[in-house]
Amino acid sequence: MALLITDKCINCDMCLAECPNEAIYEGDKIYEIDVNRCTECVGFYEHQTCVDVCPIECIIPYPEHRETAEQLLQKFKGLNLFNA
Repeated sequence: MALLITDKCINCDMCLAECPNEAIYEGDKIYEIDVNRCTECVGFYEHQTCVDVCPIECIIPYPEHRETAEQLLQKFKGLNLFNA
């Protein structure tokens, strides 16, 4: 499942540098997460680093983008970040 940044976001920039998949970007009003790149840190870390550093807890599971751990791992492998 991808993650979602809610409208409670204060644009503090804490999450931006934490995303190993470069899935977080600056939207029109708040930071947003590209669901095609978000693997919930599967392939990198045991926990979602953006969630861990968010001071106001505005990053939540994205209900419309549910994925299993296996699907997240396959997405991670498909991103090919190490050959970019």
